[in-house]
Amino acid sequence: MNASVFPKPSLRPYLASDLPLLSEIRFAAIEELAGEDYDEAQRRAWATAADDEEGFAQSLEKGLTLVALIGGGPVGFISLQDGGLIDQLYVHPSVARTGVATALVDAIEKLVAARGTASLAADASDTAKPLFEKRGFVATHRNTIEIDGEFLGNTRMTKALAPKVAPDVLP
Repeated sequence: MNASVFPKPSLRPYLASDLPLLSEIRFAAIEELAGEDYDEAQRRAWATAADDEEGFAQSLEKGLTLVALIGGGPVGFISLQDGGLIDQLYVHPSVARTGVATALVDAIEKLVAARGTASLAADASDTAKPLFEKRGFVATHRNTIEIDGEFLGNTRMTKALAPKVAPDVLP
């Protein structure tokens, strides 16, 4: 679907009641969107590692997590951990490439820049790497993660944020 005809998502903070739907979004994204970049065994290992619902809930709660909604229902989310690391970014396959992920990254950038954070980082999957590149993130190094005997690659990407400018003060 073309982003120009797709409704712009609204964003809000994560609520504990979002957990089941966000878990479904994450699994669907791994299975359907990462198929060109990771083979079936790699996706299965990734999904199995993502199957820890308690750990997933804790990661969403400890960070700054925003949920994208269209028509009142969650369609994606982003989670930022301390230190400016985008820990998770997933969108439902039905809204992939419609601007949902961009809206989530834009919002995180604005929030952290307003807080004075100097840079953001993400360990981007091969599937998400082009999105981060378009947003001005630069690859710094390649990572290899072993999950249940499968090796998955991702790329550490960073972006310097514009410094927070204090308003002029009259003497």
